[in-house]
Amino acid sequence: MNLRSVVTVGREVEVQQLARQVGLEIFVADDITEALDIAQTANPDLILFDHQFSPDCIRKFLGTTDKNSNINIVAIGNGENNMYSPAQFIEAGAQHYLQGKQDYHLLTEIVNQIKRNKLNIGASRGFFVNELAASVSMAGRSKAMLYTLKMIELVAASQCNPILITGETGTGKELAAKAIHNLRHQNELFVAVNCAALTANLLESELFGHVKGSFTSADREKTGLIELAGDGTLFLDEISEMPMDLQAKLLRVLQEKKFRKVGGTKEINCKATIIASSNRNLKNEVQANRFRRDLYYRLNIFTVIIAPLRTALRRSDIALLAKFFLKTSAICPEKAGKIKSITKLGIEVLQEHNWPGNVRELHNVIERAILLENTDKISLSSIMIDTGEFENFSGIATTDKIKDFSLIKAERELIARALQETNWQKTKASELLGISRATLYAKVKQHNIKSDFSVMQIENRDKIPAPPASEPVAIT
Repeated sequence: MNLRSVVTVGREVEVQQLARQVGLEIFVADDITEALDIAQTANPDLILFDHQFSPDCIRKFLGTTDKNSNINIVAIGNGENNMYSPAQFIEAGAQHYLQGKQDYHLLTEIVNQIKRNKLNIGASRGFFVNELAASVSMAGRSKAMLYTLKMIELVAASQCNPILITGETGTGKELAAKAIHNLRHQNELFVAVNCAALTANLLESELFGHVKGSFTSADREKTGLIELAGDGTLFLDEISEMPMDLQAKLLRVLQEKKFRKVGGTKEINCKATIIASSNRNLKNEVQANRFRRDLYYRLNIFTVIIAPLRTALRRSDIALLAKFFLKTSAICPEKAGKIKSITKLGIEVLQEHNWPGNVRELHNVIERAILLENTDKISLSSIMIDTGEFENFSGIATTDKIKDFSLIKAERELIARALQETNWQKTKASELLGISRATLYAKVKQHNIKSDFSVMQIENRDKIPAPPASEPVAIT
């Protein structure tokens, strides 16, 4: 199945013929102005630029289009006589680059990828508040998410620079930064650096770059990330971990919009929007003399706050996020589309957890459950929130051998728990477990579970015999 509409920009006949192989409706534009008119009215699925157009032409085209539109652009070269590198076209905003005729066959896979993306966006649309959230996969429809996105849109529309984003680990601070970037500089680079991952010397060199010979191993000149970001965005993740002396140098960049490479004397202009994030309370860090007061006040112009997953205003996103991660997971390709939902009992357990690792922790739990699940629904037995649960999954100690790891016993215990919670109402118990009533009857018979059995009895059924009644019974 071909794409609905494709636009070719240029007069290259072979490119126009190529478009007819992958599109149902073909539009031909001689120049960028005509291409813009067609793009605004036809909303094409794909635009092909032939070799007449440079990376600057594509950058100019994208700079005039609607920032919220998802335009797929393929630049096509002229065989061996290409003046520009693939990287230059990609940096300008093209998603793909074909060297020439020898790469024409690759367009089929590009088209298939576009179709897959359209299907995924359509299927996942209900997980997002708006198109902005969907553009960075920031799932959630809670009041907290609505507020955060409102703040993102407000600050992105302003000239505020720098911008501070705060929130616990795993709440989605980098996604928020990318959302601001998409609204401000969609066609420019987004450059991220984790301030906690590098030593002071390495971080300084990464940020500012260095000149050749500035230190022992500096055998060539290096472009720093501030310079690399250009007119785009530099994201300083976990800025609270930045060493104090480097904080002073960053403060100068924020105030004067200029910097020097390590060992250099030339002043370089900083044109990028700088977004900083922290999982710590920076005001408390200032009071503890771990963060510069002047840098804090320079950063704290406008703060985007992302609420933890456990808060009342965001807790309603837990079930929605779990379903989103299930639908979009690629951890086990052979199970793609086969696991369709999560049982009611599974959702309840997820909603009851406090999620200290927030969205990242929830994502990991769902990925783990997909690996473990063998049915079409994620059941409670596959949801292991604490990885330490692997040790106790079958009631064994960490020193026991893997051969004692019993899925049968875990299933028996889960069924017994569900029956106890529902006072042995099998219809309700089967709903909690996500299985049919007939399956539940078969499992009860298979495991010989009786109404006078307690869960503790079942837990200890495979263990050593209980001691005499005069001795206390240890329940593990």
